[in-house]
Amino acid sequence: MRTDGRRRTLRAVLVITAFALALRLVTLGARIFHWDEGRVGYWILRYHETGQYAYRPIVHGPFLFVVNNWVFSVPFLGATDFSARLIVASVGGLLPLSAWLLRDRLRDAEVVALAAVFAVNPLLVYYSRFMRNDVLVGAFAFVALALFVRALDRGDARLLYPAAAAFGLAFTTKENAVVYLLCFLGAGALIVDHHLFRTARSDRSIRTLVLSEWRTAIAYRLASWGGSVRRGLGLAFANTVGVLVVFVVVVTFFYAPRPELWQALAAPGRLPGVVESATVGSWESFYDLWVNGSHQNHDYLPFLYDYLETLLYGAPFVLLFAVIGFVADGYGGTDGDGPRALVAFTAYWGAVSILGYPVATDIRAPWAAVHAVIPLAVPGAVGVATLARRVRASIRRTRNRSGDDGGRVSRAWTLPTAMAVLLLCGAAVGAVGANAMYANSTDDDEAGQIIQWAQPENDLKETLGLVRGVVRVTDGTDVVFVGTHTPGNPSDVRFYVEDEGSLRQPRPGGPSWHTRLPLPWYLERYGANVTSTPPDNKTLGANPPPVVVAASWDADTVGRQLSGYSRHRHDFRLWSDEIVVFVDDDALERAREQGYVD
Repeated sequence: MRTDGRRRTLRAVLVITAFALALRLVTLGARIFHWDEGRVGYWILRYHETGQYAYRPIVHGPFLFVVNNWVFSVPFLGATDFSARLIVASVGGLLPLSAWLLRDRLRDAEVVALAAVFAVNPLLVYYSRFMRNDVLVGAFAFVALALFVRALDRGDARLLYPAAAAFGLAFTTKENAVVYLLCFLGAGALIVDHHLFRTARSDRSIRTLVLSEWRTAIAYRLASWGGSVRRGLGLAFANTVGVLVVFVVVVTFFYAPRPELWQALAAPGRLPGVVESATVGSWESFYDLWVNGSHQNHDYLPFLYDYLETLLYGAPFVLLFAVIGFVADGYGGTDGDGPRALVAFTAYWGAVSILGYPVATDIRAPWAAVHAVIPLAVPGAVGVATLARRVRASIRRTRNRSGDDGGRVSRAWTLPTAMAVLLLCGAAVGAVGANAMYANSTDDDEAGQIIQWAQPENDLKETLGLVRGVVRVTDGTDVVFVGTHTPGNPSDVRFYVEDEGSLRQPRPGGPSWHTRLPLPWYLERYGANVTSTPPDNKTLGANPPPVVVAASWDADTVGRQLSGYSRHRHDFRLWSDEIVVFVDDDALERAREQGYVD
């Protein structure tokens, strides 16, 4: 009977995973790139074209650079909005499978509920459809934890190696993998402390007995591995070394500079220097920017407020059921034997994430809430399963007492059923809403609770389709950015880059280049020849390029210099930032005649 239940559970997890993948992959390329996607995407294109890469902590880990370089090389994919997001969407969509690894620690209903939370939570859905590292680092770290737990449950040290590889991948995506490690160590210490001293706070003899039982259990496990404690210790040491080697190899492969890595493989004498650059050098770069730098010099409470606001908008049911699950498991006990270590561990991990990430993050960004949602999904799944179990028990008791009296049955489970329906509807509406905002982000007054500010409106993508066609039918300069100053802030230069050739390699031509994002991602893919005018000289000359990009406050000044150009005004960010794209009508007509524009 137990086997049949496990098979049903596995089938349910597989169906949920398939649904999660579909939810993330369908229309994946529909939304225009966010500012941050455009920044990283542009430099991935540069690496893809030149083969040169060195770790830059400001754009986070090398995982997306290395993997998307391979993806862009697939002939039928190439470099597109869809292909750039494909890996993140795939990892986010496959995350529900990790619930199956915890089947020895969770009930069947809890495993299914955990997979469902991973599949439909709006924050996880939205940022799985976003070329950014947060879902990646969270998913890899959670899988590493699940594999480690599975290795303990099954006494199978072989599972530690994929766990080490997964945790190594987490470190290649984003530097806050270090925070995950600290959370793991802290939550683990709390679990050990609870187990050892919950019943022995004041009785040293009981405490000694508990410690003795732990030593006996460890000795038994070592003996079971190797036939004796000594041989078991030897195998444990060998596996520990092997696990560390796997971790270091994964990290080194991704962080190693290119093409130096390939040169070192051909000339092994260079390998130590490459390894040092990938490990020690990368750590020093990370430390200088993210630990010893000024990125965390901000007030704590405003960041905490934004973080909580994002969770309340994007994961209210995860928060609610995480509390229910933690209380039910910790005080009621699943089988009357007290709290389970996994549930308490993930609850502590999630709570620390809520309190800690407002310190660790450098900007107010909704994607940071992903790091709390992933661990809280476990107690949240326990809460969902607890509610479902109470509903079934309530129905069963009422039927036994009343002989299947429909009225009494209905009254007995009205409240739990209403809560269950609310959960399902809320999850479904949230997932659908996340995808609706995906393509209409600037149309939603509450979008800023889930979507970061630097997101252009999606209609701009249609105009970029016109620009792409025009670039294909023109020679010389294709696009000019009209340099400008932000009104009221003459020191803030936008769009102007003195030397466009500086954009071929990091770092680009000053902060003003970043004000163009995400447009460089598209223009680089189109092969556009780009230039810009100084902010104090907006003269375009007698023969301006076929595409002119200007800030909204310069639109009239620029428009008076252009004859036969159509205007396309767009929100360049969620609020209070517009650009105008001028397109030459004659060039556009030629592009239509040649089939480059519909």
